[in-house]
Order: sequence, then structure tokens, then C-alpha cells
Amino acid sequence: MNEEENQQDNTLPPMVDDQAVAQGMGDEPLSETGTVNGEPSSDASVYGTSQTDAVSEAAATSRAIGGEESNAEAASNSAAIEALTREVEALKAQVEERTQQCDSFKTQYMRIAADFENFRKRTLKEKEDSEVQIKCATITELLPVVDNFERARSQIKPQTDSEWSIHKSYQSVYKQLADALKRIGVSPMRPEGQEFDPNLHEAVMREPTNEYPEGTVSEQLVRGYFLGDRVLRHALVKVAAAMEPVVPSEEGHPLSGES
Repeated sequence: MNEEENQQDNTLPPMVDDQAVAQGMGDEPLSETGTVNGEPSSDASVYGTSQTDAVSEAAATSRAIGGEESNAEAASNSAAIEALTREVEALKAQVEERTQQCDSFKTQYMRIAADFENFRKRTLKEKEDSEVQIKCATITELLPVVDNFERARSQIKPQTDSEWSIHKSYQSVYKQLADALKRIGVSPMRPEGQEFDPNLHEAVMREPTNEYPEGTVSEQLVRGYFLGDRVLRHALVKVAAAMEPVVPSEEGHPLSGES
């Protein structure tokens, strides 16, 4: 039995004394926290310090990169803002220029419109005046014919049937002519008994009379005519004058005028 136990003991690995090994190595055993006999190991301290420095450097690098990116983004935003500001100013200048052009065009349009309106009115008035002048010239040439018809009616006294027939025929022509003149706006003057007006009448003579006041038209010798409100022909008239006083003579006969 003793021999078997000895053989078994020989087969087992020899027991190693950890403390002796540690002493033989000249080092203290390490603890789980990286310390030897409760004191920190120098290798562990160096390793921790290097890790801290690496983390600090990484953080600094990250901050530097982030700062550079922030600066770049800020610079980009500033450049974009400046570009937009310049664009806005350019657009404002364009708007102001267009506004000034619009005001100028509006002023020119109003001036041209006013000139055209004045031209239209002036042309219309000139046209109307030209038509009236042409009408007056034409009708004036026909008025002597009307005068002759009136003289014939007042002076010719038909006696026989044939004379009455002729008289009625030319009087019908006179009436047709008078109606045509009336339709185009011609109207006769009737100045008898009215005050003499040089704008309408032309005095041929003065006649002393008691029938009309002095300065009144006593008789119309040649008829005047209107064309609308325009005087077509002045009337030739006789104007009443005051009677001369009668002075009796020595023989008892009345004398007119001064002795």
C-alpha cells in the first residue's frame, strides 16, 4: 500500500508555492484591480493615462472638426445671405425703374390723350364751321331769288284767270323754295317795331315819324335771314327819328325847322 501511494504521489504534479514564485520573480502578485499589494501598478497607470489622452485627443479632434464644419457652414450661410441681399437690392432697383417708366408712360399717355381730345374737338368745330360757311354761301346765292318772288307777289296784281293761273304757279314754286330753306334752318327776320340793332340790321335811312319811338325800326326794306343762331343776311331797314318841331311864321303859317 505504501508503494502504491508513493506511486500515486509521484504521478501528481508538484505543488507550486505562489508566494515563492512571486518572490523568485522579484515581483509582487497583481490584484484584480491592477495593483500590487494594494498599490497601483506602473504599467496599468501608463495604460490608463494613454487611454485618457487618446480620448481627449479624439474629443479635441472631433471638436476641431465640428468647429471647422460650423465655421464653414456659417461662412456658406453668410455668403448665401449676402447673395440674396444683393439680389433683393437688384430687384428693388428694377422695380423702382419699372415704376418710373410706368409713371412716365402714364404721363405721356395722358398728354397724348388730352392732345387727341383737343384735336378731335377742334376738328369737329372746324368741320361744323366749314359746313355752316358752305351752307351760308349757298343759301346767300339763293336769297335774291326769294326776294324776287316776294316782290312779284306784292307788286303784281293779276286781273284775268290766266294771270291768276300764272300767279299761282310761281307762288307754288316760291312756297316750295321757302319750305326747303326752312327745313335746313333758315328763318326770316321780323324787325318792325324792334329797337335798331347793328348786329342784325343795316340802316338805309332815317324817317321822322310819330308812330314809332326814335331809334326803332319802322320798316324793313330788304328782308334779313337767320341760319340757326347765325346771321345769314342783315336786314335793310328804315329807322324812326323824332319829328322836327313846328315853328309858326309871322304870317301865321307853320314852318318846320329853324327860321
